Amino acid sequence: MAADLPSPAPGADAGRPGTAGTSGEPSGKQQDGQPAKQPEKKGIDLARAALMQARAQAKDRFDQQQERRDGRRGLRRSGSGPDDRDPQPLRRVMGRMIAERGWQTPAAVHGVMGRWSDIVGPGIAAHCVPERFEDGRLVVRADSDNYATQARWLAPQLLKRINQELGDGTVTYIEVRGPASERRRGRWSAGR
Repeated sequence: MAADLPSPAPGADAGRPGTAGTSGEPSGKQQDGQPAKQPEKKGIDLARAALMQARAQAKDRFDQQQERRDGRRGLRRSGSGPDDRDPQPLRRVMGRMIAERGWQTPAAVHGVMGRWSDIVGPGIAAHCVPERFEDGRLVVRADSDNYATQARWLAPQLLKRINQELGDGTVTYIEVRGPASERRRGRWSAGR
């Protein structure tokens, strides 16, 4: 069958896919150093080569379009295994968010404030409450001057216990304040 087809003119099919040239020379290098031209493909071989080249070009175009589309959306492709887009336990999500934003120390200190009675004991916790934490300084408010004095005496032990919970050096100073007074500076009145 291939013998029945007329052979094309030299250079006539140079632009068609799958045709490298019409030379009948063997592959390899010619004597002048130029690469040898591929033998001419005819009939079914030519159709097969053109089809394979068209499929490869279509696949490349599709892959490029997918990469552009996914890049715009910020999507990643994944298999059937678990990844970050799957539902996550709240503890893991919150832990990652706290770490990304650098909130480890404030979150840990507020956790200690929530467990204050477990750390300092129920006797002191009934009369002294933590108010705030800033720059390594924990401010504790006592409901009477007597408990404020007791908390000041216990401050080194409290500091040691809190740093055991949080990590050494997280709280550097405990400031104990007495009861908040209603008095204004310069205005003292009897009976209040």
